[in-house]
Amino acid sequence: MIFPLYIAKRYLFSKKSFNIINIISAIAVGGVAAGTMALIVVLSVFNGFESLISKLFNSFNPDVKITAVVGKTFIMSPEKTLKIKNLHGVLKYVEVVEDNALLKYKDNQHIGVIKGVSDNFTVLNSLDTMITEGIFAVRRNGVPSAVIGAGVQYYLGVNLNDFATPLSIWVPKRTASLSDDPVNAFKTESISVSGVFSVQQDFDTKYVIVPIDYARKLFEYSNELTSVELKIAQGENQKKLIKELAVILGNRFLIQDRFQQEELLYKIMKSEKLSIFLILSFIILIAAFNIVGSISMLIIDKKRDISIMKSLGAENLLIKKIFLAEGLMISLTGCIIGLILGFILCFLQSKFGLVPLGTHQGAFIVNAYPVEMQLADFAFVFIIVFVIGLLASWLPVRQISSRHLDQKIDFQ
Repeated sequence: MIFPLYIAKRYLFSKKSFNIINIISAIAVGGVAAGTMALIVVLSVFNGFESLISKLFNSFNPDVKITAVVGKTFIMSPEKTLKIKNLHGVLKYVEVVEDNALLKYKDNQHIGVIKGVSDNFTVLNSLDTMITEGIFAVRRNGVPSAVIGAGVQYYLGVNLNDFATPLSIWVPKRTASLSDDPVNAFKTESISVSGVFSVQQDFDTKYVIVPIDYARKLFEYSNELTSVELKIAQGENQKKLIKELAVILGNRFLIQDRFQQEELLYKIMKSEKLSIFLILSFIILIAAFNIVGSISMLIIDKKRDISIMKSLGAENLLIKKIFLAEGLMISLTGCIIGLILGFILCFLQSKFGLVPLGTHQGAFIVNAYPVEMQLADFAFVFIIVFVIGLLASWLPVRQISSRHLDQKIDFQ
C-alpha cells in the first residue's frame, strides 16, 4: 500500500486528540453523501421525464419531417419522390396536408388543425396504440372518417355513438375576397369520427386526422403538400441520411429530425437539468468546506507526527500528500455512499413508485415520478465530487507552513 494512503487511512479511522475533528469529518462525509445522492436522484428523475416526453412526442412526430422553407405548401416531383423512397434507410414515405380550421359539433365550436395523411400514416409512429375510444381509422368502408384528439373531443363534446351528428369543418375559401358574404366565404365539409387519441396536451387539443384526399378537397388543393414525413430504419445514421436528403431536395426544403421538430422543448429540458445540476454541485461545494475544517484541525492535531516523520527523513511533499489523501478519502467515502443511496432510491422508485405524482390515481400520464438511471450520470457526478474534494483538500494542505514542517520536538 502506498505510504501516504496508509497513513491517511490510519488518521481517518483512528481516535483524534480532539473529538470535534471526528465529528467534523463525519459531517463532511454526510454532507458530500447527501449532495451526491440528491444529484443522482434529481438527474435520474429528469432523465425519466425526458424519456417519457420523448416517447409521447415520438408517438406523433415522425423520424424525419420535410417542409418548405418559404411558403406553406409545395409540390414534390415524382423524380424526387422516387429518389427519397429509394434512399437506404427510408422505410416509409407519408404525404401530409395540414392547416387550421374551425371545428363545429352541435352547438360547440373549437379551432383545430386538420391533418390529412396518406393511408400508411400509422406505420410512422405508434399513434394507433394511443386510442382511448373507438378505433384508429381514417376510412371506414371506403368512406373518410376522422380521428380526433382527446382535447378536441372535450371542447366539442363529441359522442362517438351518435352516428347521426357528424363533425363539421369550416375553412376559408382560397378564392374568397373581402367583399364576399361571410357565410359564402367559408367552405364546409362534414365527417364522422371513428376514434379519439390521447398523446400530449399540445396534440390532443388541436389535431384532427383525416385522409389526405379529403383534406385536399377541403382546402382546395390539387397535388400540393404541406409536409412529407419519413420513417427511418432503426440504427440508421440519421445525420448522414438528412445530408443525402438535402442533396436531393436542395435549399428550398427544411429537413428536421425529431429533436429539431421540438427543439425548444428539448433545449428547455436540458437547460433545466443543467441548472439543477449546478445548484446541487454548489451545495456539495459548500458541504466540502467541512473537509477544509477537518483537514486544518487534523494538521494542527498531528504536529508531533509531522515532526517525527521529518526526523525520519520524510520530505515535505510526502507529508502534504498524506493530508491530501486524507481529504480525498473523506470526499470519496461520502461520494460512494451517496452513489449507493441514490441508486437504491431510484431503483425503489422505479419498481414501487414510492413518491406519487398526485393524490388521484390516473390524474397524470404516470402515477409516480419516472426515473431512469444512466451510467454517464454516475460517472460525471463521481468526477465532479472528486474534483471538489481535491480542491477542498488542497486548500488547507498547501497552507502547511514551515512552522509545521520544521518544528523540532523533544522526545524525552
